[in-house]
Amino acid sequence: MSSLPLNSLAYALLQASRIDTAVLGGQSLADGLLSRVEPEARPAVQDLVYGSLRAYGRGDFFLSKLLQKPLASDEVRALLLVALYRLETRPDAAHTVVDQAVSAAAEVAGGNFKALVNGVLRNFLRQQAALTAEFAADPVASAMHPDWWLAQLQAAFPQDWPAIVAAGNSPPPMGLRVNTRRISRDDYIMKLAAEGIPAKPVGECGLALDKPVPVDALPGFADGLVSVQDPGAQMAATLLDPAPGSRVLDACAAPGGKTAHLLERCDLDLLALDLKPARCRRIADGLARLGLKASIEAADCVKPTSWWDGRPFDAVLADVPCTASGVVRRNPDAKWLRREADIASFAAAQARIVDALWQVLRPGGKLLYVTCSVFPAENGEQMTRFLARQPQAYRCHEEQLLPTAEHDGFFYCLLEKRA
Repeated sequence: MSSLPLNSLAYALLQASRIDTAVLGGQSLADGLLSRVEPEARPAVQDLVYGSLRAYGRGDFFLSKLLQKPLASDEVRALLLVALYRLETRPDAAHTVVDQAVSAAAEVAGGNFKALVNGVLRNFLRQQAALTAEFAADPVASAMHPDWWLAQLQAAFPQDWPAIVAAGNSPPPMGLRVNTRRISRDDYIMKLAAEGIPAKPVGECGLALDKPVPVDALPGFADGLVSVQDPGAQMAATLLDPAPGSRVLDACAAPGGKTAHLLERCDLDLLALDLKPARCRRIADGLARLGLKASIEAADCVKPTSWWDGRPFDAVLADVPCTASGVVRRNPDAKWLRREADIASFAAAQARIVDALWQVLRPGGKLLYVTCSVFPAENGEQMTRFLARQPQAYRCHEEQLLPTAEHDGFFYCLLEKRA
């Protein structure tokens, strides 16, 4: 418990530093770390957590120059990282940030580091211009990605890697998908305009907002008029493009955005699978909000004997687990939790999944392989190895979507099963 007021910056800094400490200790934001924060303080804490983790490489560089020796307390170090992020993003309130960080430090490590926090932050303000210039001149530090991650990007994308890195260090865009079963895209744009929310059409039924807004500010969200989904992710349904009435499998379906998009386009006999019952409930809740129906089962897609009734599928969506290297700005903890060896581990799991799913696809049917990664071992190289194993497989379309200001990074490969 904390004695700090819930609406204070000190409370937000304290809670964000505790979450950052957990992440840097190996926990994932997906483990529900933010849900432990009081709801009224959660937006401010989330902003600090996501921002400080995206900029972790920058803060880490500054602390390497400002601290004479490693700190004995990981939480104090995390508090400094969060406070440095806040100082850079709110320079007009620098003295308030320092004061509130010291108040937060009073509740960390018995309050023994209040003077250190005060001194380090004030020293940063005095040296900020010089430190910022030194940081900008260091190509590795300024990339704010682990060394091995940079090496992977530079090898795969010698021309594009700086843009990929810049996208990964930026706040993500907000995209919407209009449920055209309930409203046309043009009519929904008018609803947004009436609320003062500018948007432009993208893709088949998508919208790109000029700036993110809270979900509860979206008109008709609770009534199923719209969903939040990156424009890049919306390509899955249009590429697979199953015919009305088709028997379709979404094999790694949670949280259910692509499942819903498929069903919004036409009526399908669709089975959605996911390993965990809690994630299946999330799929069901999303479909209920949108007025859509599918069969949902908690099962391991790699073991068809546990869930398949023997009737082949016309189309299979395999949105496989991956390093999430194409959506790292939405999962800023991933950069610092991932290890280079994880690429091979994910690639092996992906191969098992696509091999298993190929068995349940009818001759003439299509399988869409999807990742939100930019690492070739999970993408084009994975598909090349699959084609070598499966002589019936024909590659109809392959596309690597790199992250930009408009969309996240995805890989798509559409395969046809030849008779």
